[in-house]
Order: sequence, then C-alpha cells, then structure tokens
Amino acid sequence: MEYSPPPFFKQGPSALARMAAFALLSLALLVADAQYRLLERVRYGVALALYPLQLVARAPGGAVSGFAGYMARQENLLRENAAHERRGLEAARGLMRAGQLEAENANLRALLAMRERLPVVSVAAELLYDARDPFTRKVVIDKGGLAGVKPGQVVVDARGVVGQVTRAFPAMAEVSLLTDRDQAIPVQVVRNGLRAVAYGIPTGPDGGALELKFLATNADVRKGDDLVTSGLDGVFLPGLPVASVTRVERGAGFAFARIVCVPAAGIDRFGQVLVLTTEKIVAPPPPPEAEEKLPKGKRRKVTAEPAAKESAGNRAAAGAKGAPDGTVAPGR
Repeated sequence: MEYSPPPFFKQGPSALARMAAFALLSLALLVADAQYRLLERVRYGVALALYPLQLVARAPGGAVSGFAGYMARQENLLRENAAHERRGLEAARGLMRAGQLEAENANLRALLAMRERLPVVSVAAELLYDARDPFTRKVVIDKGGLAGVKPGQVVVDARGVVGQVTRAFPAMAEVSLLTDRDQAIPVQVVRNGLRAVAYGIPTGPDGGALELKFLATNADVRKGDDLVTSGLDGVFLPGLPVASVTRVERGAGFAFARIVCVPAAGIDRFGQVLVLTTEKIVAPPPPPEAEEKLPKGKRRKVTAEPAAKESAGNRAAAGAKGAPDGTVAPGR
C-alpha cells in the first residue's frame, strides 16, 4: 500500500521557485513589450473594460466635490451681490447728496450776490429747527448776540424777506416768519406804488401765505402784482421782495377787499439766510497815490535848480543894496 499525504496538505513547488518563475516571466514580458509592443492591445482592452468601473468609482467623489464647489460659488455670488447692492446704495446716496449740495451751492451763491447788493452789514446764518409751538411760524437760527444779532433785525434769503428776529440769545436767535400770526410788514405795490400792510396767515386754507388787510374794494391791486418793502417803518430796507398777489376777492357787501399773497422768499425751503444789521457798509478809503520815482541824478538836478535860482536872486538883491549909484555889483 502506498501512503501519501492528503491533497489538502500538498504544497506544490516551493515559494522561492514560484517567485523565480514569476520574476522570469515578468522580465520576459517586459522585454517583449519593450521590443515588439506585444501587450499594447492588451492594455488598451483592459483600460477600455475598466473605464466604466473607474467612472462608477469616481462618481461619489465627483459628486461631493461638485456640491462643495457649487456651494462655494453660491456663497461667492451672494457675497458679490451684497457688495454690489451696498455700492449701489452708496452711489445712490452720493448722488442724492450731490443734488442737495448743488442746490445748497446755488442758494449760497444767490445769498452772496444779494449780500453784495445790500447797503448794510449782514450775518450769514443757518436754520437749526422749527419752534415748538405748532400754531406759530417761527424758526431758530445758529447765530445770536455773539455774532451781532439783535431783536428787530430783518432776515432775508436769496429771494426776499423771510422774517424778523424776535428773540436773541448768545449763540442762537428766534426768527418770526412773515407767515406768523403776529407778524406784519409794510409793503408797496411795484406797479403803481400803492402802500399797504401785509399780515401773516399761519393756519387755515391759506396757511403759509400773506394777506393785505384794510384795503378798499376799489384798490388798484391785481393778481400777479409784486410787493416789496416800503421802508416806512424804519426797520425793513426799502425795495426788498416780499410777496406776489395770487388772489383778489372783492365783495359788494364788504368794505375791504381780501387780497392773498404768496411769499417770495423760500420760507419753507433751504436753511441758509442773512441777518441784516443796522450797521452801514463803509467803503474802504482809496489807496494813496504812488509817488513818481525818478533817477537820483535827475532828482538832484530838479532840486538844485530852484536853489541856484534862489541864491542868484539873493546875490543880485544884495549887490543892488550895496551899490550907491544903483548899479548891480557882479556876483562873485
């Protein structure tokens, strides 16, 4: 009987022999592929067969990477959109501010032009806020007694009379507008010189306007007439624009006409005004005439000639006195 180990325990060639065989086979394949390109088609077929498996294997990573890129791009777009909106708002605010500054610049230029035409010293001021009483038309400006502002002084803007200073503090002053209920101003119609007194209308349907009171129904006042200060009260300078007539109502049963005017000044617009003081503008003295400067030689000649003439005259007079016969002695 033959005794041999079962097949499960058969090991075949040794590990060293198998490694040597596979090493020789690898070298042979390498040499054959390098010399004759025998495995090119095999590699191409294997790559073609494994390509779908590669796509399936890379799909989860690609999906995660794409989702991460999408979220990053979305965040960048949101950030850029917010930055563009912020820049747009800043540009819009700048444009609005530019328009406001342009309007204020035009108003200040007009104020400067009016200041040059006025014969009195004026103080530039800016409106701070309206008065607390809602039934009056008063504002507070940022100049007071320290700047020479006193009660009774007239306040104007680039278009005409705004009001009158009623109270003055060291650093601010209260101005009653022409439309205040307690404010009255003597005016004159430019067209015919008719004098009247304009009173403010603070509230009601005609709130913010002026009314010419105590004028007869046959007074020569028409719609569109311009009113200026008459200067009869000694406070308002004559010729300052005040208002324009917008409505004239004449009733047979009334002794006086109702004449409503709209102020010429921008009472509810802009914030820069001029406060007119009582100090007259004094023109500066003319500059002294420059003396004509001559060269030194000519200056000596001019100054020497009168002296020579004077000395010659003195010698001649002395010779005439010394000569008894009346002959003039020769000069030495």
